[in-house]
Amino acid sequence: MGRPTLGYRSGGPGGDPYWVKSSLSFSNSNCVEVANLPGGQVGVRHSKHTEGQVLRFTPDEWQAFLGGVRNGEFDSFGQL
Repeated sequence: MGRPTLGYRSGGPGGDPYWVKSSLSFSNSNCVEVANLPGGQVGVRHSKHTEGQVLRFTPDEWQAFLGGVRNGEFDSFGQL
């Protein structure tokens, strides 16, 4: 299974967050991007609509979600 590119980058103080897209994402723009946001939150946005809304999670919420993903709790979603 592929892993997203890791790392935190910013344009400097007050700069924009560095958004990361999964290495499994293809050029069809149907993917989400994730970034560390100011204040410690984690942001998730649609890669095709980068100026659109951002879902914001606390670090604990994000870690709980990732744990569920690793445990396969969401594997049945999105299947045809």
